[in-house]
Amino acid sequence: FRAEEITAHSSNVSSLVLGKSSGRLLATGGDDCRVNIWSVNKPNCIMSLTGHTTPIESLQINMNEKLIVAGSQSGSIRVWDLEAAKILRTLLGHKANICSLDFHPFGSFVASGSLDTNIKLWDVRRKGCVFRYKGHTEAVRCLRFSPDGKWLASAADDHTVKLWDLAAGKIMFEFTGHTGPVNVVEFHPNEYLLASGSSDRTVRFWDLEKFQVVSCIEEEATPVRCVLFNPDGCCLYSGFQDSLRVYGWEPERCFDVVLVNWGKVADLSICNNQLIGGSFAQSTVSSFVVDLNRVTKSGSVPHGLIRDDEPLVPPTPTGSSLRRIYDRPSTSCNKPQRVKHNSESERRSPSSEDDRDEKESRAEIQNQEDYKEIFQPKNVICRTPPRHSEPFPAPLEDEPVTAREAVKPSPAVDVQTPLPNQEPVFQRPPIASSTPLTRTEPSVIPAARNEPIGLKASDFLPAVKNQSQTELVDEEAMSQIRKGHETMCVVLTSRHKNLDTVRAVWSTSDIKNSVDSAVAINDLSVVVDLLNIVNQKASLWKLDLCTIVLPQIEKLLQSKYESYVQTGCTSLKLILQRFLPLITDILAAPPSVGVDITREERLHKCKLCYKQLKNISNIVKNKSGLSGRHGSAFRELHLLMAVLE
Repeated sequence: FRAEEITAHSSNVSSLVLGKSSGRLLATGGDDCRVNIWSVNKPNCIMSLTGHTTPIESLQINMNEKLIVAGSQSGSIRVWDLEAAKILRTLLGHKANICSLDFHPFGSFVASGSLDTNIKLWDVRRKGCVFRYKGHTEAVRCLRFSPDGKWLASAADDHTVKLWDLAAGKIMFEFTGHTGPVNVVEFHPNEYLLASGSSDRTVRFWDLEKFQVVSCIEEEATPVRCVLFNPDGCCLYSGFQDSLRVYGWEPERCFDVVLVNWGKVADLSICNNQLIGGSFAQSTVSSFVVDLNRVTKSGSVPHGLIRDDEPLVPPTPTGSSLRRIYDRPSTSCNKPQRVKHNSESERRSPSSEDDRDEKESRAEIQNQEDYKEIFQPKNVICRTPPRHSEPFPAPLEDEPVTAREAVKPSPAVDVQTPLPNQEPVFQRPPIASSTPLTRTEPSVIPAARNEPIGLKASDFLPAVKNQSQTELVDEEAMSQIRKGHETMCVVLTSRHKNLDTVRAVWSTSDIKNSVDSAVAINDLSVVVDLLNIVNQKASLWKLDLCTIVLPQIEKLLQSKYESYVQTGCTSLKLILQRFLPLITDILAAPPSVGVDITREERLHKCKLCYKQLKNISNIVKNKSGLSGRHGSAFRELHLLMAVLE
């Protein structure tokens, strides 16, 4: 049934996307250069995003529905923060229309495909182009990251589907077989399986282990406009003009056909076992709801999922075949394991023009009440269990708009019964007890803490002979506390003297000599203090400084003090961003003719830095699996160092 029909823009609508998390968020882009945000079941616009100067060609909402990215006809890309209602980034680099966009499932990366046949991977935080993938010969119509964030699939008008390895920065395989432009591509949520839909009226399933076609389903219908796997992976929903088809593979078959009067459907989403479809015509946008309880599909549990360490067994007669499943990171904040980076010339640093563009971009809240209802609750701590979102109610009168084309007639859509309220089971945190527990010193000592690590106050106080005795003499307690005071004063005095020495060298010489003096003192705390200053001004860094600092960074990254590790990560990130492209380019350059002393010295420094970075990359790789802020920093460094592997 039709859920809502709205006039979305003052001019023609040019793009549409649905939020995949809640199924309730709808974004539209128009020829009026605006991006409007809607709730599927409400007629009023929640927010209007401005800043683009040409029509919006492509839209995408990230997984948690906090960010939205829009690509325009001129090739510019803008990212907005929906919660903060402000522009986040402006990304420039494409030379033609942006035809496709996708957010990385874990990291702050966005992929864009253009009419200029290029695919670019952007780092939203740094405003930079991380890598450019070249291979398609016509417009790139759809991009999708794999569920584990390691691959990128692209579909294009050149009749091909390409699979890219983000770590290696190159194509893994090119799938051919479609005889028309490929409009859409989608990864299976669990298995190594890829589906693609084309204007040749076929849906093809590709095996990502054997790199071959699994099945091909051809319909005497219209071009395939969008596809979406069921969340449990049991079937694939394909959107055609005015119809929804439900497919299985191995063997290839059509489980069901549902007639939906949605015209040229643009996007699909699933929420509360209801499939939401969005379509547009001229300035009007329509949303439709299909009750999946009344759609025939291959069961509710995916078949044939295996782990790498489990033996293969023959496939079941129904459902999908046995195939590997994605190895997802344990937390949603993880970055992709590694991403190939381009040389310095490929990356674009922020400019004053970008800043001016971002100032001109605005997020105008049109409906304050709906904005607070949808976006503001995400900023507060939920102190009660969230309720199940209610499914869309069906129309009061039965309508034949969802009658099936199958042999058996389709029953009328009725109101879906909400999920029964179940008492949630919480894993309560352990309650503090007065019984003393054995505390072990952690492997990493946090930089900021409210209590001594691995220590108890009772250890510094006189032993109580009588357990009933609770009062202590002040002088006796203070003498115990002061035991380590003199030692600490000596340590701090020595550190202050060393820093004075380094400062004196810096004032009479340069930064390189001052770092040399700090290293010669053989005290990591002095090196950390100096690096914390140098990290504030990137212009101080030179290639010869890197050769001195990198061995110290290797020590800092293995320190048990979190503050040392953080400083080391910051310095290493700065070196990788500023010098790694230069180092790789110089090492890859052919030898020069004749004698060039300056070039030889630079080459020697680059070789030295490259060797040190290779040693550090092993440490970073081993620590990238850590959780929390620590692990996040190492995962980011792992991405930047991917070119070394």
